[in-house]
Amino acid sequence: MITIDSLRAYGANVDEGLARCLNKEEFYLKMVNLGLADERFEKLAGILEAKDYDAAFEAVHALKGVIGNLALTPLYDPIEKMTELLRARTDTDYSALCAQIKEQRDKILEM
Repeated sequence: MITIDSLRAYGANVDEGLARCLNKEEFYLKMVNLGLADERFEKLAGILEAKDYDAAFEAVHALKGVIGNLALTPLYDPIEKMTELLRARTDTDYSALCAQIKEQRDKILEM
């Protein structure tokens, strides 16, 4: 089960995330679970494989907002990097960043 302490140990800026949720721990944890369940995580790799960079940008940019507001920093960092590459319409292999995003999300989901 995801807890405030486990998120702190993971490296999330829990105080910042809590502040955005009016310092209500139960609400914050609910938002973390909802954010991690976002279907765009599952769709992102396929969109990138199809080289639909506009759709990939839209998906990862939305994830950046959600995860950034929750202050899940280790997950946010590769999402932010991918967002900026896609914003610049960089034609590159995104598989390493996809793997980092999946790995960081899995770490939280395993709590």
